Amino acid sequence: MTPKATSPALVSRQAATRLPRVALLLFCAAYVLPGLFGRDPWRSADATAFGFMANLAEGSASWLDPTIGGLPGDGALLPYWIGALSIMALGDLLGAPLAARLPFALLMLVVLSFTWYACYHLARTEAAQPLPFAFGGEADPVDYSRAVADGAVLALIATLGLLQLGHETTPELVQLGAVTAVLYALAACPFRRWEPRIAIVLGLLALAASAAPTVALALGVAGSIVCMRSAYQPTRQFVPWVVGATLAAALLATTLGVWTWRLQPLDSPEDLLRTARLFAWFAWPTLPLAAWTLWRWRAHWLKRHIAVPLTCASVAIVTSLAVGGYDRALLLALPALAVLAAFALPTLRRSASAAIDWFSVFFFSACAIVVWVVYVAMQTGWPSAPANNVRRLAPGFEPSFSWIALVAAAAATLAWLGLVHWRTGRQRHPLWKSMVLPASGVALCWTLLMSLWLPLLDHARSFRPLVELLQPHLDGSTCVVAEGTPRALQASLEHFAGLEVVAGPMSPRKPACDVRLLWLTRQQATPATAPDWTEVAVVRHPSDRDNRVLVWRRAAPP
Repeated sequence: MTPKATSPALVSRQAATRLPRVALLLFCAAYVLPGLFGRDPWRSADATAFGFMANLAEGSASWLDPTIGGLPGDGALLPYWIGALSIMALGDLLGAPLAARLPFALLMLVVLSFTWYACYHLARTEAAQPLPFAFGGEADPVDYSRAVADGAVLALIATLGLLQLGHETTPELVQLGAVTAVLYALAACPFRRWEPRIAIVLGLLALAASAAPTVALALGVAGSIVCMRSAYQPTRQFVPWVVGATLAAALLATTLGVWTWRLQPLDSPEDLLRTARLFAWFAWPTLPLAAWTLWRWRAHWLKRHIAVPLTCASVAIVTSLAVGGYDRALLLALPALAVLAAFALPTLRRSASAAIDWFSVFFFSACAIVVWVVYVAMQTGWPSAPANNVRRLAPGFEPSFSWIALVAAAAATLAWLGLVHWRTGRQRHPLWKSMVLPASGVALCWTLLMSLWLPLLDHARSFRPLVELLQPHLDGSTCVVAEGTPRALQASLEHFAGLEVVAGPMSPRKPACDVRLLWLTRQQATPATAPDWTEVAVVRHPSDRDNRVLVWRRAAPP
């Protein structure tokens, strides 16, 4: 029996209607643009990565050894170079944070594009095509492939785990783009000649230069095996390119010295439960749909449209599990899971499709209502309960009004209502229909948060308020000792206060600093003041109740 005869997909010509290109572009723009403008680098990885980029652009660190406060980075040179070059080119015009963020927003568009083309080429294979109808009327192969690819992009946009991490300026986003390029290369090699070759070389080299050489090596080995077992001769001829790119990535990683092993086994029930919860929400809704694909297409696991995305997703999932259920490693599985989820759409039962729709309507509508109610409370003081909660959780926050933000939020809300009306109007034909409401719901909530709540979130997530509270206690100092403080705070002190931060071990220049900062958690007791130092203040971030910063000043000039 031929693979096509056993296909579980039955798709009519009407069901293979492609999503209008304007609509698809609007979906991508509504997902990528919010959060790009008008905010600081946020705490943790976002601000840390920006600090490395800004120091490179300002010339205060070596391009082969980026540092913050004198401490080296994690070996992710390529992402820091990209951000630094953008700051050097556009920083004076746009400001350093926006300039650093801009190429990563473009990279997110590249991820969405590679996902579309990877799914399109996989759907073009014979085994992925639906069964022909007895009397005609089945979907055209090209139209079917385009419709499935549209569903993959919508599924990726709908994935909850991509929402925040996909809008940061971190090395993981470059890794995500590189993994998606590898996914595209393995998918398109039977149909394209030079594009997959360029993509596989650049993708694996970019992984090695972004501090993920182990992922590059695993993808290269697994991809070579998939290509060698392929029934397509051009795919088997692609093996030398995969092997060569893998060896080049390994050589580059060795040259840069970025081979690191951070194995952290899940050895307790609490770790397993935490990781299960992470997978459940982080990969929603692509993971359950991908599981449905593996079940419905279980006779096709060795076929390209299943084997290629399954291989790429498995490498990322195993990597995440090996390092203790790390969410940023799991991020690399999302494009491949979205492609797998797209192949569930031709086999999805009507009841399951309806359940996805109604869950999306209720969940995202409720989220939008909460955002609007809190926004009205921030602006008017009514209702009083959410207004009081904002004042309690974000002390010192002063709401501001923006017509641009209000118009953007209102337009997104009206678009959501229009899509709900369209979807509940018995639109049963297009394959991608079940992903419209999840994707648009995620885009709606992200747009509302990045417009109506952006000042509040920036106040809570940026280290700028803490730096402003610290500055009166610095007394004109140009240098601070900040050993043991978070990297993101060190970067914020350098950027927002223009301070020289010394965060490394004891060095000849450390005694020249008259101010010393100590980072203490809630569990840590306040230490006794060191000799020759005087405690002058204890400062907290307005929205952080768990940590505090002690400010010590030298008792006498050095």
